[in-house]
Amino acid sequence: MKIRITEKSNLSKIDFNNLGFGAGLSDHVFICEYKNGSWGEGRIEPYGSLSQGLGLHALHYGQAVFEGQKAYRQKDNSIAIFRPEKNLRRLNISAKRMLIPEVPEDLFMNGLTELIKVDSDWVPRGENQSLYLRPFLFSSSEFVAARPSEEYTFAIVTSPVGELYSKAVKVKVEQSFTRAASGGVGYAKAAGNYGGSFLATHNAVKEGFNQVLWTDHAEHNYLEEAGTMNVAFVLNNKLVTPILSDRILAGITRDSILTLAREWGITIEERRIKVDELITALKDGSLNEAFGMGTAAVVSQINGIGFNDEIYSVPIPKNGIAMRMKEALSAIRYGESEDEFNWMHHI
Repeated sequence: MKIRITEKSNLSKIDFNNLGFGAGLSDHVFICEYKNGSWGEGRIEPYGSLSQGLGLHALHYGQAVFEGQKAYRQKDNSIAIFRPEKNLRRLNISAKRMLIPEVPEDLFMNGLTELIKVDSDWVPRGENQSLYLRPFLFSSSEFVAARPSEEYTFAIVTSPVGELYSKAVKVKVEQSFTRAASGGVGYAKAAGNYGGSFLATHNAVKEGFNQVLWTDHAEHNYLEEAGTMNVAFVLNNKLVTPILSDRILAGITRDSILTLAREWGITIEERRIKVDELITALKDGSLNEAFGMGTAAVVSQINGIGFNDEIYSVPIPKNGIAMRMKEALSAIRYGESEDEFNWMHHI
């Protein structure tokens, strides 16, 4: 692998005491091109602009997918990535759906680990901080014909981040717009899924919410996921989460939380959840708590749910499932407790 180091680092421009989310990009990137039916040799080079022109296929047809994952500074000052093999698997599931060549495991893992080694100083040391990793694939031929690209680019950029949500969030049940339909690309981490959700989220934010709570495309009667995370509800002390479908992203944090819940003996129900069931539970007190779960969001408690011009308060128990999960995951990710599931990939 060829590595070209930047002549001028931007590390000094980052205020690690006030990290937001995704505001500053690290010094280097990993890049690899797919041409003539195969992936070439990957390389690491200073972060910079693309060389492609305005005929770039991805700009016109949205043939692009991405992942979100994190590397953590360990208690012993080493660095480890959380469940990278799961991100690779999901990236390739997304790629297959969008007719993009899959990324080989060695290319993905070598690119990821070598890039983090080069930019190891960018991995934060503060509480609730990490290095966000953004592997992505996009079509890189230059033509405007409506057909699949012939060339593709796999790249990775990174960014030191704090918490996406530093406090509990308020979500609005979306009853008009649709994120995904059956037979579509909702289960893929496709770029257009997010662009298509911005308007609904923008409208919700203007109304005082942090995010939307998406419902099914057919009737808007069933809960699916939030804009930046999967969701879970504790109903009568049972952990209930929408069952996965081709409209819902299979969250890696979701899978990790369900794994811990089973280990702890918590009753889990993965099933369809009616909006009416949630509202009834909010009214009669059988909803014990609600939270979102995702790479960026980690575990984010939900303190309010909006529906039909009403906002319902959601309990925030101090020692509820959400906080226990967040603390347990944090301890594993930062090397403060035993990694019994072998989730951490040490660099």
